[in-house]
Amino acid sequence: MFYLVARFVLRPLFWLLFRPRVRGRGNVPAEGAFIIASNHLSFIDSMVIPLSAPRRVHYLAKAEYFTTPGIGGWLTRTLFSALGAMPVERETHRAAQAALDTALGVLRQGGGFGIYPEGTRSRDGRLARGKTGVAWLALTAGCPVVPVAVRGTDRIQPVGSRWPRPHRFSVVFGEPLTFPDHAGKAGNGRARREVTDRIMEAIADLSGQEKAGWGAPRGVASGTPPTAP
Repeated sequence: MFYLVARFVLRPLFWLLFRPRVRGRGNVPAEGAFIIASNHLSFIDSMVIPLSAPRRVHYLAKAEYFTTPGIGGWLTRTLFSALGAMPVERETHRAAQAALDTALGVLRQGGGFGIYPEGTRSRDGRLARGKTGVAWLALTAGCPVVPVAVRGTDRIQPVGSRWPRPHRFSVVFGEPLTFPDHAGKAGNGRARREVTDRIMEAIADLSGQEKAGWGAPRGVASGTPPTAP
């Protein structure tokens, strides 16, 4: 029911208010598991992408959004449920593994899961080097990754802004990426790094963003799916 609300109520409202440009929807697989890997400019990205995609896309959101009491809490819970958000605890010592397990559960059921490989919103509009959690998910689930670029959402709801404002945005879904050469190598740090860099290059090509910190030495970090702040 909540998903129907999102498709038939929220989506038309978004189209009316923001007049988005959406390209490449046909690149999202018609069936089976898939990962949406996107740049991240604004809190509202986790609403924009699910409403633009042809299939349901799940994201993680902090558990407080689902437990706040009162009418406001009910509205927030309903909105996030309609958009496919899934609660996750962020302040426990098992939070990272729980996030990965939740994402993997969606993919193993043949669903779509959205992740921001940068790990956080861009503060300056540049594209940071991705963390390797996206590669771990793709290689473990054996599913394609659809690179996505959003533009203009930072003008709708800049960092620190509480409420969105009307502004046109765009979403581009790129061609799905698969990694047969790295099949079965989710536990290999070098393989995860190579897959992640390939995904980030595809996102950069779509978004046209300047890269930030890609040349700096970095250890191979596992990374986890970020949650909506």
